Amino acid sequence: MTRPITRTRLLTSSAVAALIAQAPALHAQEGDVTDLGTLVLSGSLIPQPMSKTGATVDILEEEDLDGDTRPLADTLSRKPGMSFTQSGPLGQTSSLSVRGLPARYVGVRIDGIDVTDAAGTQVQFDFGGLTNAGLDRVELLKGSQSALYGSEAIGGVVDITTARPTKLGFSTRVGAEAGSYGTYSGNVMLGYKDDRGEVALNVSRLESEGFSALSDNTEKDGAEQTTANLTLRYDVSEAVTVGGAIYYRDLDFDFDNMAGDPSGTGQTRERGARVFAELTTGRVTHELSYSHFESNRDLETATYTSTFDSTRDQVAYLGSASLGGASNATLNFGLDYTEERYKTVGGADTRSAFAELLLQPGDFDLSLALRHDEHSQFGGHASGRVAGVWHVTDATDIRATLATGFRAPSLNELYGPFGGNPALDPEQSRSAELGVEHRFGSVGSVRGTLFYTEVDDLIDYNFPTGYVQVPGTSVSKGFEMSGRYALSDRYTIYGAYTHVDAKDGNGQRRARVPRNTTVLGLDAEVTPKLSGNIEVKHASGAEASAFAPAGHKVGDYTLVNVGVDYAVVDNARAYLRIENLTDEDYETVGGYNQPGRSVYFGIRAEF
Repeated sequence: MTRPITRTRLLTSSAVAALIAQAPALHAQEGDVTDLGTLVLSGSLIPQPMSKTGATVDILEEEDLDGDTRPLADTLSRKPGMSFTQSGPLGQTSSLSVRGLPARYVGVRIDGIDVTDAAGTQVQFDFGGLTNAGLDRVELLKGSQSALYGSEAIGGVVDITTARPTKLGFSTRVGAEAGSYGTYSGNVMLGYKDDRGEVALNVSRLESEGFSALSDNTEKDGAEQTTANLTLRYDVSEAVTVGGAIYYRDLDFDFDNMAGDPSGTGQTRERGARVFAELTTGRVTHELSYSHFESNRDLETATYTSTFDSTRDQVAYLGSASLGGASNATLNFGLDYTEERYKTVGGADTRSAFAELLLQPGDFDLSLALRHDEHSQFGGHASGRVAGVWHVTDATDIRATLATGFRAPSLNELYGPFGGNPALDPEQSRSAELGVEHRFGSVGSVRGTLFYTEVDDLIDYNFPTGYVQVPGTSVSKGFEMSGRYALSDRYTIYGAYTHVDAKDGNGQRRARVPRNTTVLGLDAEVTPKLSGNIEVKHASGAEASAFAPAGHKVGDYTLVNVGVDYAVVDNARAYLRIENLTDEDYETVGGYNQPGRSVYFGIRAEF
């Protein structure tokens, strides 16, 4: 559910200053409350109200995430345009697809830290162990965003914010859950907030016995994970703000090495940190930041041991200047230097310069963005994006976006031990989308979007040759829609539908991507203390990859999920949820099991 917010606790002081400077119409009279609407952090280089963002963004707030052990990728896949695959239980490899484009085209950031793995098969994030626990907000920015975020953002960006204090003084949130497959979890947020800043520490622990990843045996593949996130912000003065974030994740898991060999064990160790300083000088804001991320993955089986270590260092400057004028123009601009290293293979550096012009001519809001990336191995590449929204009426908006992008080959695709090809060229992309949104006052809204993306020089794996460039143009196109409507003050219905036609340059369907996905749900407030939800998800038309075994179960499936939530006291709630109520037997990756009927009970409280 996306709800209006009037607080700005997710924004630093200079970000708010930049937002207000470029939108004086939002200023309230002295003594009034300024309602900025739902703020979008990722759709432009500075935060924007959702109503002024031409890009398509879906937002999950704290109440949508619920702090439970559901995989975040599963939660995201219930939004239009999204799907995911998982190779077994929690902890196994999981990837998110946006409008038919796989995970290598999706940038992922947690508290501003780029957490994609430079030592992966492609530079992407593995969602396998990431649950909803400890998360406060997730933005899904869909469509090509290379002009804002560079390589790996052809499909979109997932921007994740961990939990923050919502009231002045000390506060605590705690949660605990137990359920099927011997799964136990707990999480805590300790926070402090005052008029000048805030600090929050989130810690979570998860243990699960799991089930067999491969469908040809019954040996359980369990997982244990500990995560910690520390965020802080402090206003040194009215003009200066400093802050940072620390990210920590330890995951130990079992996996099935291959058919008949369940001997695999793995470890993932991820560490990240980001520091920033912001300065406001008149109508110009400045932010200087440095971030570091490292990933260490070890896999061990009866026949081999493999280690994948990578690091990423990033230094960035972002400025924002209010130009004023009849169109209330704002110019955002910046520089970025990123260095990626894959320990046993090599490294690459990228120097970037970018700018975005925001305009408000009449009933339109426009964003014109341009970026130049100078890659140490592939030279210069330019990416552009034009995004706009036309406010047809107070209730109806039409959005449109045209964008270009590129993806540099990963270090593994170039030099990896299993089919690396140093002759690969970067992929080039072009995308377009057109959408309309209509709001029914305060009771609901409906939104529909046509999308189209084409990629030249697509990189694929061809066994036994290795990585090759696919001739022709690969195309992903389709239509997505979503809506929500309050039938009364107690019952709300919602739904989403996505149709995707994704093919490579040879006309072959992209594997594991459902052609049609439908989600229908009902939220009910049965009594002031008791609420419930029922949701049905149906996916059809997915095809297994060429490596899937005979007898795989990739294809159509229907899942029914139900849940109830009860307010035990004012600040504590107990909940029960049942996933896959009908015990559907299905696969998203050929030969790999998915959870059957699962029951979870938990409690969460805030002090």
